Amino acid sequence: MSTEITLTRPDDWHLHLRDRAMLQAVLPETARHFARAIIMPNLVPPVVKGADAAAYRERILKAIPEGMDFDPLMTLYLTEDTDAADVAAAHASGLVKAVKLYPAGATTNSHSGVRDFDKVRPVLEKMAEIGLPLCVHGEVTDPAVDIFDREAVFIDRVLDPVRRATPGLRVVMEHITTANGVDYVKSNATDLGATITTHHLIINRNHILVGGIKPHYYCLPVAKREAHRLALRAAAASGDVRFFLGTDSAPHTDENKESACGCAGCFTATNTMSILAHVFEEENALGRLEAFTSLNGPTFYRLPANGSKITLRKRENAIEYPKKIISGEGPVTVFDPGFPLFWSVVA
Repeated sequence: MSTEITLTRPDDWHLHLRDRAMLQAVLPETARHFARAIIMPNLVPPVVKGADAAAYRERILKAIPEGMDFDPLMTLYLTEDTDAADVAAAHASGLVKAVKLYPAGATTNSHSGVRDFDKVRPVLEKMAEIGLPLCVHGEVTDPAVDIFDREAVFIDRVLDPVRRATPGLRVVMEHITTANGVDYVKSNATDLGATITTHHLIINRNHILVGGIKPHYYCLPVAKREAHRLALRAAAASGDVRFFLGTDSAPHTDENKESACGCAGCFTATNTMSILAHVFEEENALGRLEAFTSLNGPTFYRLPANGSKITLRKRENAIEYPKKIISGEGPVTVFDPGFPLFWSVVA
């Protein structure tokens, strides 16, 4: 059995860094192992214009610790007032690598998102023309739809009609959580990819609810049944170029997680690579870990793979990761997979 594996340095194709004190605290946890990341734009106020993205990128670059090498890949937040010309200019400059669609009210800081998809059609058509990907938070917000069904309903009601109406639009279904999402990606040969998070490979809805509510496992999209988790693991470990890592690592302070109305998000940046090596070993797929973490994402985004490498080694004794990251806003709990981890990045 292998006890060491060397991979092309990975990228994270869905990451929340927040801003100010939180940015300073959590950025090193990603930059330690990851060369690049698609940065989510749902700040307050959101990153809606090219100038906003440029300013946010500068703040991220200033927060990178000395000696670390990290390239933030910027996105714009799609609103019903988004200017197609501004999007195209930001893309042409090399600054913006994607536009993010949040259905209004679907998740954290999504209130400025889209309600009427007809109003964003000119932007989507321009994106199809220039090859700029649309990153989709794939859930409907109709209160009549059960929260566990919102991804599947989104595919039928929103995503498939939008894609049919906009030929050539390149779409990333972010943080898929269902077998429905896996099957939809597999049924489309071109212009569609999907990210899978670390935590959705580990937890199902029982982990959140059985034996008491576990606020640090609460995320959106919420974890689903065990059958869906197993479908995600099979897709991630398959080597299929359409599936790649997007951690959706999302820091919130313990105060905001452990409250009467706790925030959604799991903070996985610290131990993601160790968890993924564990999962892929269980799936007898360590040889396909590199595709999922380091190769498939760049292929979809039409970027070169990273030139550097990382090495993971399996230890005899379990690794002790910090349970919390201390930020200027308060402590942030690191995702606990619920089992000991033995793989660690050593170089």
